Amino acid sequence: MSEIIPDSTKKVLKWIIEYIQIEEPETEIQSLAYMVINRFFKIDKSEIISDRSINLSKNEIKELKRFLDRINNHEPIQYIIGEADFFGRKFEVNPAVLIPRNETEELVNLIIKDYKDKKIKLLDVGTGTGCIPITIVKELKLNKAFAIDFDPRVIKVARQNAQKHNVELEFLMIDALKEPFPVQGLDVIVSNPPYVLYSEKELMKPNVTKYEPGTALYVSDENPLIFYERIAEHALGSLKEDGRLYFEINEKFGDKIKFMLEQKGYKNVAIIADINGKDRIVRASNSLA
Repeated sequence: MSEIIPDSTKKVLKWIIEYIQIEEPETEIQSLAYMVINRFFKIDKSEIISDRSINLSKNEIKELKRFLDRINNHEPIQYIIGEADFFGRKFEVNPAVLIPRNETEELVNLIIKDYKDKKIKLLDVGTGTGCIPITIVKELKLNKAFAIDFDPRVIKVARQNAQKHNVELEFLMIDALKEPFPVQGLDVIVSNPPYVLYSEKELMKPNVTKYEPGTALYVSDENPLIFYERIAEHALGSLKEDGRLYFEINEKFGDKIKFMLEQKGYKNVAIIADINGKDRIVRASNSLA
């Protein structure tokens, strides 16, 4: 790689693309490069395309290389810059929480569509960044929502995001596997629990396996539905009679989760595919509905 310091925005873009050495599609590398330039130099895409002049010092190049070396070591750029995009908003992230995914945006969008122009009482189980309840509160113009997690580090991040987006969340430090939910009369309980099998870990990319929290990702092959079963049991005592339960799921277990919910008395259980045609969401109504 040439050691000549790039002197225009397009040259910087090309230099960064050549420096990034991770095994990703060309479009993903280019997307990363745009994100790096935007974060590092506060230059947007239009300025890059216009190819305006830019003066970089040797120290700036050294700092940029350190930034890119972290990417080459598979560290997610969201953790490097400390934020991730979700539903058109920025959320603070660190290695204590999962990076929000596009599939979860689809889950949130479904709830927003189901309850458009309605005021609902909502609980998010395993809140992570808080992106699910915060987004729903903002989009439905709710007064507040409830959020559960067992890890105080996670609740700290979610609380920071709630303050950032001027949303009132009531946080409950609860282990959903062991404790019932101390909130009743809920219209919606939503959860994106751990659903990646430990046996699937070897199929995942190193940026996930090396950096994202395993407690939020993985579940044992012997009991893959444990979180769904416990949450469904607790939800029966917390949902109102016309309340609904929403899960994000592993595509392998849609039918099993549907059967489990029906056995517990839930009605109108639906498996909903994501944009890629994979079973990704399960929605169910309280047995009294």
